[in-house]
Amino acid sequence: MSNTLLVTGAAGQLGQSVIRHLIETYHVSPGSIIAATRSPEKLSSLAAKGVVVRKADFDDATTLPAAFAGVDRLLIISTDALDTPGKRLVQHKAAIDAAKKAGVKHILYTSMPSPDKSLVTFAPDHLGTEEAIKASSIGYTILRDAWYFDNYLMGLPHSLQDGKWYTAAGTGRVPNISREDCALAIAAALASGSTENAVYTLTGDRASTIEEVAAVVTEVTGRPLQVVQVNDEQLAGGMTGAGLPKFLVDMLVSADANIRAGNFETVTGDFKKLTGKEPQTLKGFLEKHKAALAA
Repeated sequence: MSNTLLVTGAAGQLGQSVIRHLIETYHVSPGSIIAATRSPEKLSSLAAKGVVVRKADFDDATTLPAAFAGVDRLLIISTDALDTPGKRLVQHKAAIDAAKKAGVKHILYTSMPSPDKSLVTFAPDHLGTEEAIKASSIGYTILRDAWYFDNYLMGLPHSLQDGKWYTAAGTGRVPNISREDCALAIAAALASGSTENAVYTLTGDRASTIEEVAAVVTEVTGRPLQVVQVNDEQLAGGMTGAGLPKFLVDMLVSADANIRAGNFETVTGDFKKLTGKEPQTLKGFLEKHKAALAA
């Protein structure tokens, strides 16, 4: 008998990709998949394919036990509540408690690399969630996603217009991976049926400095991009002047500080272990998204 799989945050980019890979790559029957979201009306296309759609609002814990009923393997995609430190941890703990009440057999969770020593503002939420899952006595798989290539697409178009990329990352390295590759690996873990407790860190096949990333950007786009190293205060001032909200400025500055400290440098083979494939390269990703860089 096949497991019933539930994906939270199913209306988001990662959730959508995970479900697509469950069906198309790993050939999981749509009827064995539950897509949970606070806005079920956004998932009509999945419902049309036979995926079960349920409402699950992490801010309303009373909706969660019913949403998780009959579920064997639950994927908790970390929520997007980044504007208030600690809010995600409250949401995630509510989901873990509901999973326990519903009799869920295995929890999978999307975390971040080395949350125990990370300087990133939201690291305590991930660490606290991992600890709560481990304390729940439910089987678990922790999937620690490295910094997405996709994140570069938010700032690089502006940097390319100016020809300058301001960063406080110093000579630190990041083993970036695409969101799509993370979805592929997460779907593999969810579909596997494995009952062993495990922690995987999903990274690309190499760690690069910002200068190395910029060089590839220039190669792909044909547009020069100078990396300008600044300190944390200067980086924060520039972002604030550009109109970014404080929580986002704090997050991005802390991410650069984490890179500078070497806390993002670890490269693993966990992606290949889960998928049997090699991760997408930076150059391949940028070539695929070249149009977005010119936006």
